[in-house]
Amino acid sequence: VHDLTVSYDKRPAIWNVDFSVPEGKLAGIIGPNGSGKSTLLKAAMELVTKGSGYVKFFGKDLSQARRQVSYIPQRESVDWNFPASAFDVVLMGTYPSLGLFRRPRQAEREWAMECLGKVGMEDFGKRQISQLSGGQQQRVFLARALAQRADLYLMDEPFAGVDAATEDAIFSLLVEMKSKGKTLIIVHHDLQSAKKYFDWLILMNMRLVASGPAEELFNEKYLEETYGGKLNLLSRIGTVLKEKEFQGREK
Repeated sequence: VHDLTVSYDKRPAIWNVDFSVPEGKLAGIIGPNGSGKSTLLKAAMELVTKGSGYVKFFGKDLSQARRQVSYIPQRESVDWNFPASAFDVVLMGTYPSLGLFRRPRQAEREWAMECLGKVGMEDFGKRQISQLSGGQQQRVFLARALAQRADLYLMDEPFAGVDAATEDAIFSLLVEMKSKGKTLIIVHHDLQSAKKYFDWLILMNMRLVASGPAEELFNEKYLEETYGGKLNLLSRIGTVLKEKEFQGREK
């Protein structure tokens, strides 16, 4: 990402953002509400217009690297009344590799079912997506991303609104994907779990605060710069840091 600026109604949402993420990292984009985290991913996927700058994937433009990149938007931005089953949604993940006018074969259908199994949703393949819970919908979207067989995954709040069991299942799958050489860049809002989840951080507050190894950036100096004057939040962060224990959510 180089010199990236995006504005809405002439008001900057992010400006002069400049960083790179090494391959094979599980990276978290962290920052307060309204800091431009989701806008950053949308700009990378060319879903919003860039004011300046560019984004490269493996040294290529998105048009050249699209098959290598998978994007999971926020669940709230999706029309879940679209008439499709969970299996149909996951099968869509195989379309980019099929080419124009080719229909999924048995191999693609078996792979889609295997991806549903990886997220624990194999028994819900025939269920309409509108009938699934929020956590189940999130799992289906993750299975769709897996079906694409991408090298880089951009995920916008995949843990939002899910129960603890689903969060653990998603995180375990992300770790497995990373172990296979995949790169994952994830918008995340929970600081308590960020230290546990990510080995790389991108700290945002409309501009880039810092980008680098999580062990170097997850400290009071950078968090204060990222979150500004939100003292009640910083107080809680400070307590967590002093205890050096980053407990997960209650089961």
